[in-house]
Amino acid sequence: MESKAIRQYAGVFTALIAYYVIHEGAHLLYAIITGVFKAINVMSIFGVQIDIYREQMTDTQLGLFCIAGPVATFIAAWVCIVLSKSICLRQSKMVKAIGYYVTMTFMFLDPIYLSVIYRFVGGGDMNGIVYLMPETAACILFGVIFVFHLLVFVKYVYPVYKKGFAA
Repeated sequence: MESKAIRQYAGVFTALIAYYVIHEGAHLLYAIITGVFKAINVMSIFGVQIDIYREQMTDTQLGLFCIAGPVATFIAAWVCIVLSKSICLRQSKMVKAIGYYVTMTFMFLDPIYLSVIYRFVGGGDMNGIVYLMPETAACILFGVIFVFHLLVFVKYVYPVYKKGFAA
């Protein structure tokens, strides 16, 4: 039987891997489909970036490339939310912990990053999203998504997992 700490570490580690697979995978898929894929750059142990041939893209294509990752994680968040009751029916606390941390990561990472944090770390996806909408509008949109996800988490996700772990 694994300890709570091991389940938490496994949950966080799996959530980070899942995030990169979904978020960067969406960028990769878009880059391949549009023929602008250059390379996958591993920036550090916690950083992967899809490199593209920017000069071959219109500004709108760059915007779509940059929004692909957050859209994919938004969809993944809602798949996780919908599946949360099923995940919590599992006997394994490890499965529940992984589901919990993956769900939280998909729900909150991109919205908080794209509403606040991007300003302090070079922009990231916001550098292209601004070609689709004004920066202020994008910040407000992602801020609203964050608040909405926070409400869904507090009212639905957390109680489901709390009950699931108690069972």
